[in-house]
Amino acid sequence: MPAQRRRTFPFLSLLLSSILTPIVGAPPKQQELDRISALPGQPPVPFSQFSGYVTVNKQHGRALFYWLTEAHSCPEKKPLVLWLNGGPGCSSVAYGASEEIGPFRINKTGSSLYLNKYSWNTEANLLFLESPAGVGFSYTNTSSDLKDSGDNRTARDSIIFLIRWMSRFPQYKYREFYIAGESYAGHYVPQLAKKIHDYNKAFSRPIINLQGFMVGNAVTDNYYDGIGTITYWWTHSMISDRSYRSILTYCNFTAENTSKRCDDSVNYAINHEFGGIDQYSIYTPTCTVLPNNTIRLKNSLLRRRVSGYDPCTENYAEKYYNRPDVQKAMHANVTNVPYKWTACSDVLIKNWKDSEVSMLPTYKELMAAGLRIWVFSGDTDSVVPVTATRFSLSHLNLTIKTRWYPWYSGRQVGGWTEVYDGLTFATVRGAGHEVPLFKPKRAFILFKSFLAGKELPES
Repeated sequence: MPAQRRRTFPFLSLLLSSILTPIVGAPPKQQELDRISALPGQPPVPFSQFSGYVTVNKQHGRALFYWLTEAHSCPEKKPLVLWLNGGPGCSSVAYGASEEIGPFRINKTGSSLYLNKYSWNTEANLLFLESPAGVGFSYTNTSSDLKDSGDNRTARDSIIFLIRWMSRFPQYKYREFYIAGESYAGHYVPQLAKKIHDYNKAFSRPIINLQGFMVGNAVTDNYYDGIGTITYWWTHSMISDRSYRSILTYCNFTAENTSKRCDDSVNYAINHEFGGIDQYSIYTPTCTVLPNNTIRLKNSLLRRRVSGYDPCTENYAEKYYNRPDVQKAMHANVTNVPYKWTACSDVLIKNWKDSEVSMLPTYKELMAAGLRIWVFSGDTDSVVPVTATRFSLSHLNLTIKTRWYPWYSGRQVGGWTEVYDGLTFATVRGAGHEVPLFKPKRAFILFKSFLAGKELPES
C-alpha cells in the first residue's frame, strides 16, 4: 500500500495544482481566442463554437485538440457531454462530430457543410476530443509518444485535459457532466469515468460533476467479446460451420497475441467467406471507393483494436479538414505537423501498448458509485456486435428491474431494452457500428432518454 500511495500522490498533486488558481471576472482570454466565428461553407447557426488546444504534458509537448459546439438554446442551463471515438487512434472530429452526433455534415466534395437534423447539441453542449496525442489534430513533440501510447496514458491525459479545459471555460465548472462514446471508447469512457470518480473524492464539491456515461458497440471484455463476435458471424450466416468450429478451436480470446492457426482461421473466414460487405453495417451497401487502411479490420479484429468506420464519409472528412482555410478557422495544426490530418492513425493502432483485458470490474465499481450507465448496440455491426456486448454484460450478474421489452421510435420498434440495478442496456434496430450515423432519430431518442434518466418509450 505505501508504494501505491507514492505512485498516485504526484499525479493527484498535479491535478490539484491545475485548479487552485482562482478564476474571476470575464471569461479567460484564451476562451475568446478559441472562438470559431464561422467554418468555411457553414450554414448560419444559433449556437457558439470553440476549438483549439490544451497542453496535457509540457515536457513531452503533448497537446489535445477539442471542438465545443454549444447547445442550440440556453447553453448555460444544459449539461456538458464529452464524446470520444475509439480506434485506438481514431478521431472524434471525423466520426462523432462529422457523421454521428454533431451539428454539421460534410458534402461529398468537402466544399461545404449542411445541418444534421438530429444533432445532439439540441439537448446538450457537445465537447469533441481528439485523443490520444497523434489522433487528428492532437499532437506531441516527442515522436516516441506515438509508439508507446496505451489505455493508462490516454485516461491520464484526458482528465488533465478536462481540468485545464474547465479552467479556460469556468462556466462549465460544476455543470452536470456526462461522457459518451463508441467502440474502443468502451475502454476510454469508463476508464476516464473512474479517473474522475477517484479525483472527485478529494473535494466536497467536485468541479467535474460527473453524473454518468453511455457507450455504444463498446469493447468490453476480451474473452466474452471474442466469443460473442464469432457467434454473431455464424448466426448471421457470414461464415461456414467449418470456420466457426476452427476459430473456436484455435483462438484463445484472452491471449495477448494470437497463434498462426487462429490467424489463418480468421483470415480465411474474412477473405473467403465474408464477401464484399461492410463489416460495420452488414446489410447496407458498401462504398465503391475504399481507402487503403480498411485492411486494419482483418489485422486487429480479435484484439478489438478497431473503431467506427464508414469508408465514404471518412473521405469527405479528410478532404474538408485538410483544407488550410478550415484549419485556420478551427485554430488547428498550429505547429504545422509533417503529415496530413487523417480520420485514424495507423501508427497508434499498430503500436498500442497497454489495454485492459476486461472493463467489467470498472463497471462494478462505477455502478456502486451511483453513476448512470447505459450501454447500447446497433444490431447490424459485426465488428463489436450485440452478441459480444450481451455476453460481456451477462457476467455482471445484474438484478433485472424492468424486463426485456421493445422500445419505439414513432410507430416503429426502435430496438429492445432491459433495465438492471445500476445499468440500462438497449439495442438499436437496424443500426451499424456508428449508431447515430445509421439511425439518427433512434439514437437521438436514446440520448434524450439517457439524459432524462427515463426508460425508453414503450409505445
